[in-house]
Amino acid sequence: MKTEASISDRPASFRWLQLVMGIICMAMIANLQYGWTLFVNPLSEAHGWSKAAIQVAFTIFILTETWLVPIEGWAVDKWGPRPVVLFGGLLCAIGWVMNSFASTLFVLYVAAAISGIGAGAVYGTCVGSALKWFPDRRGLAAGLTAAGFGAGSAATIIPISAMIESRGYQDTFLYFGIGQGLVVILLALMMARPPHNAARVAKKKNPNVLQTTADYTPSQMVKKPVFWVMYTMFVLVAAGGLMATAQMGPIAKDFAIDGVKFNVMGMVLPALTFALAIDRVLNGLTRPFFGWVSDQIGREKTMFIAFALESVGILLLYYFGRDPIMFVILTGLVFFAWGEIYSLFPATTADTFGTRNAAGNAGLMYTAKGTASIFVPISSVIMAATGSWEAVFFIGCGMNAVAAVMAWWVLKPMRKRFIEQANGQVSVEVEGTVPGAAGTPAGARLVN
Repeated sequence: MKTEASISDRPASFRWLQLVMGIICMAMIANLQYGWTLFVNPLSEAHGWSKAAIQVAFTIFILTETWLVPIEGWAVDKWGPRPVVLFGGLLCAIGWVMNSFASTLFVLYVAAAISGIGAGAVYGTCVGSALKWFPDRRGLAAGLTAAGFGAGSAATIIPISAMIESRGYQDTFLYFGIGQGLVVILLALMMARPPHNAARVAKKKNPNVLQTTADYTPSQMVKKPVFWVMYTMFVLVAAGGLMATAQMGPIAKDFAIDGVKFNVMGMVLPALTFALAIDRVLNGLTRPFFGWVSDQIGREKTMFIAFALESVGILLLYYFGRDPIMFVILTGLVFFAWGEIYSLFPATTADTFGTRNAAGNAGLMYTAKGTASIFVPISSVIMAATGSWEAVFFIGCGMNAVAAVMAWWVLKPMRKRFIEQANGQVSVEVEGTVPGAAGTPAGARLVN
């Protein structure tokens, strides 16, 4: 098939076009998560629903968007990106259209589930395709794609806010839902299946990154200890960052800086608002930046640097964050050293377990985000029990420090042994060993 040709058979611009289309799709679904907050007050005022009840819809969206990605990634590996993104774009549009007509909380919750499934399908596909199209630059490609989701709402957040003000939230849900869904659907029609022989190309092009030439399915991957080491590290960093960042509002209030204002280019902004605006930009920039760095110096070394920086940043925020200027600077540092997990872990997963099933494998790794989210309410419980944020900050600092140590002294040697063994056994198979015989890694396939 033409779509399964090697990278060398394609124009150099073709895979970059595929990447750009994936980034645009990610930007189109970003508002489902990052634009939601603009609709909460209008929904409450229109229907008399409590904000807590409305936010249940957001929780449903996050759960369905996160935990179903492995299934959607498996579908991408089996049928290619086009049908999955088409499906996802359609569901995203349907979800927002339902929101525009929702007159009961039940309908709002169903719409959230539909939107979450759609967003997960688009997210998992775009990240998985980037990993496959750019085996030689996986960190950069995954980072750029993840940045499309992390900062994608920036271009449309002002128009959405203005339309809610002028036309109401119902029309905004309706027209933006249809518009964003159509963009995703149209781009899906132009998406092509990434090549299956990319691993050999990567081996020649990027000697800085250790990569396997074998392929493992998700069910085979979870049987490997190296997967659980990576999963544990992902949970530690995601949870450590979430415990510090998700509570930024209450922390700002307890630090007595929530009322402080900054004059930024003629605009007077509260310290917290200014900090969150900078944090969102840095959280987007860090993904391609650290992804690119990992392509140059290796995954584990980059993880060690980023996670150690996050650990130090959380600690400094606790000790010096009571100063408004330091609060803005240090929250920026915390977000910058945290968001890279969404590029480093997908890239490392594909490097370790192969290209053929990269979407499904990365999707399974992505569920660590959902696992880590349970620590956010726990941090509130800790604060209530101790009467201080000290324990929360120290725990977050410690989680990242442990992950940094694991990256260099546990993951690096373990992954090196695992990949060398897999590559060596695949080479034996190429030379004539009967597939499935002793010495051939379970689940390993030749990369054709």
